[in-house]
Amino acid sequence: MLIYTGVRIGELLELKKENVNLSERWFDVTASKTEAGIRKVPIAEKIVPFFEYCISKNDCEYVLSTPDGKHFEYRNYYDSYWVPLIEQMGMQHRPHDTRHTCISLLTVAGVQDKVIKKIVGHKGQSVTEIVYTHFEIQELIEAINKI
Repeated sequence: MLIYTGVRIGELLELKKENVNLSERWFDVTASKTEAGIRKVPIAEKIVPFFEYCISKNDCEYVLSTPDGKHFEYRNYYDSYWVPLIEQMGMQHRPHDTRHTCISLLTVAGVQDKVIKKIVGHKGQSVTEIVYTHFEIQELIEAINKI
C-alpha cells in the first residue's frame, strides 16, 4: 500500500476509513508533514483488494489497525510488523524508502514529474506548477496504474 500510493507511513497510519472513496479509487490525506501533503491520493487497481480487506475487517475508524481493532501507533507498526518483515526478506529498508520506490517506478513508467509530485505530495517548483496546473483524480489514477 505504501509503494503504490507514495504516502508517508504516518499518513497511512492516520488514514481514517471515512476519508477513503473506494468506488472512485482515491483517499484524502487530511494531515501531513507539509501543506503540499494535504491531497487526494489515487488508489491503484492492484491494491484495491488490500483497502477493501482493511476497511471491512473490524470496527476501527482507521484503515490500518492492530489485530484487536485498535489504532496503530508508529512504534507498534514499525517494531511488530515492519522490522520482522524486512528482516525475513533479508533487506534493510525504512518505511520512507517506499516513497522513493513509488517515485522511481512512476518515473520509469514515464509519468510526468508534475503528476508524480501531485501524487506524493511534493510542492511544484515553478509558478505554473504551483498556481496553474490542476489535475483531475482520473489522471492521477491512470498514472499510478502504470506501475
